[in-house]
Amino acid sequence: MTSDPATAYVWIWLPDALEPVVCGRLDDADGMITFTYARSYLEQVADVVPIYGPELPLQRGQQRAEVGTRLPLCIDDSMPDAWGRQVVNHRLGSPTASFGELTYLLESGSDRIGALDFQQSSGEYVARAIDHPGLDDLAEAARRMQAGEELGAELEAALLHGSSVGGARPKALVVDSSRRMIAKFSSTTDLYPVVQGEFVAMALAARCGLDVAPVELRHTAGRHTLLVERFDRQASGARRRVVSALTVLGLDPFPGGRYATYVDLADRIRADFVRPDETLHELFGRISINILAGNTDDHGRNHAAFVGDMLELTPAYDICPQARTGEVAAQAMAFTRPDDARPGDRDARIAPLIDAAHEYHLDRNTARQIVDHQIEVIHAAWNEVCDLAELTTPQREAFMGTQFLNRYALAD
Repeated sequence: MTSDPATAYVWIWLPDALEPVVCGRLDDADGMITFTYARSYLEQVADVVPIYGPELPLQRGQQRAEVGTRLPLCIDDSMPDAWGRQVVNHRLGSPTASFGELTYLLESGSDRIGALDFQQSSGEYVARAIDHPGLDDLAEAARRMQAGEELGAELEAALLHGSSVGGARPKALVVDSSRRMIAKFSSTTDLYPVVQGEFVAMALAARCGLDVAPVELRHTAGRHTLLVERFDRQASGARRRVVSALTVLGLDPFPGGRYATYVDLADRIRADFVRPDETLHELFGRISINILAGNTDDHGRNHAAFVGDMLELTPAYDICPQARTGEVAAQAMAFTRPDDARPGDRDARIAPLIDAAHEYHLDRNTARQIVDHQIEVIHAAWNEVCDLAELTTPQREAFMGTQFLNRYALAD
């Protein structure tokens, strides 16, 4: 059994840098993890930046999570989620074990989202799983792991490369013609074409004029794979600091994530983001397309911001229609402000969203125009996008009216 380490060193890519520098240390004392900036980082590094100033400002001494009992939130954003933990557990030979947080940070792949990585050494940086395996190998490795089959050293290393990406579904990190992509694989347990549905939703959102990460579909190992272009890497190879909306809101994912709301995020946008009006309009459009496309998994980890002197909303990257058997559904985050009589509205309906247009610096008429435009685009581009997704007639008929443009979404 692997023993959990008590220390991990945090390395950071400074803005426009191609190589990382050590910036601090994480220490685990009986489950309470603290962070300390390295003296060399504070005193000797040119153009030094905080990991995330509101939570870990540049100062000496130990700093601990302001909420919860886990890692500081901006570090926790780098933690592998359910799928990545499965990969790490498999690699360590303990599929059902639960290791400490530092083990998962140190054993997952180095090419993680954002500008951080974690090492056992403060003096030498050694990237884990630096090779970029092919999509077919990655898809086969994901299939084997889900089936409980042996992977072999090469396939195990292939999966490790993408183990730092969040989420519960099988995925990996790939390089495709110099572009860095997140590959999302079909699962052996899928009851409907999940990957193709996400492609349709993302493609339609882009056609609606929203800022969406580019996507494409590939065939790998006899199944569909969705490629989502990464926005945290520059053409030069430099990395961009990224934090989740949960971190922006100061909420621990367990269990604080359930209290995240769009209106609280809107408040943070007004205070801390570049181009607040434009960003609020974009946020409104994303809430609307989530409702219209049946994506009720719009939680705080599925929204993110670039970190700089001010925050900037990243492109949308996870608009995935969720399984739905009836009409009534709820979004993961409330989009209206609570009052003494009732909590904020999460009903997956357009009508209350338009009622809350002022929260996003929109009048009702403009908000309605945004929604009407999205509905028009979904109708007009439906067959074209479904053709690109290679959906059969029964599959696209099952999506339309169930996930996409559900009657409940358009009620009232």
